[in-house]
Amino acid sequence: MEYLHTMIRVSDLEETMRFFCDGLGMVETGRYDNEKGRFTLVFLAAPGDVERARTAKAPLLELTYNWDPEEYSGGRNFGHLAYRVDDIYSVCEHLQSMGVTINRPPRDGHMAFVKTPDGISIELLQRGENLPPKEPWASMNNTGTW
Repeated sequence: MEYLHTMIRVSDLEETMRFFCDGLGMVETGRYDNEKGRFTLVFLAAPGDVERARTAKAPLLELTYNWDPEEYSGGRNFGHLAYRVDDIYSVCEHLQSMGVTINRPPRDGHMAFVKTPDGISIELLQRGENLPPKEPWASMNNTGTW
């Protein structure tokens, strides 16, 4: 068995691409527009997985954008996507500068949670050892749910 991808439906493709590409640094590896079905598929890979994603078509995140408006709810029921990052503090600072709420701050220098524009929870995990506690994260309260 081999892991291929996770698919999430998105209501605003541009805003979701901004979150994943500009915010988290993911790379678009493919796109498919289906006029008859009225949808667009966008495939994203983490920077460290780009070559493997292009050759093996895995591991990928598949964004499905339906052209006709639909309301999606229950993102929390999905669970979450998890990504390992080199510096959890700098990633959270960058996302916060983009207006993203840090729902569960990286108080422990190890783990944080944020949400996509459609409410999908994203877990960020520090690569290697936990970073030493650092303000403002160490004393920051949780916001909302994750």
